Amino acid sequence: MSVYLIANLKIEDRDRYSAYESGFLEIFGRYEGKLLAVDENQQVLEGEWPYTRTVVIEFPSEEAARAWYDSDDYQKLADHRRAASTGSLALLRGIG
Repeated sequence: MSVYLIANLKIEDRDRYSAYESGFLEIFGRYEGKLLAVDENQQVLEGEWPYTRTVVIEFPSEEAARAWYDSDDYQKLADHRRAASTGSLALLRGIG
């Protein structure tokens, strides 16, 4: 069953975040994920949205998602994201 990773981020240091971006696709490409959306111009329909970027990623399984997220290479790269932004990441199970 597919799972979806949703990341809501408030980027506070663009230069440091660019270090994360520059390495992301190379590492991500080794796993079974599919980047569905990356948006910095979200249309907020209700409520507050303090984020500057939202990302939606699909994986074929929770195991595939965790293999990417828990990998040493991604965790090392994610240090740049954590230093440059605040936000939340959630893994959601698909329907079906």
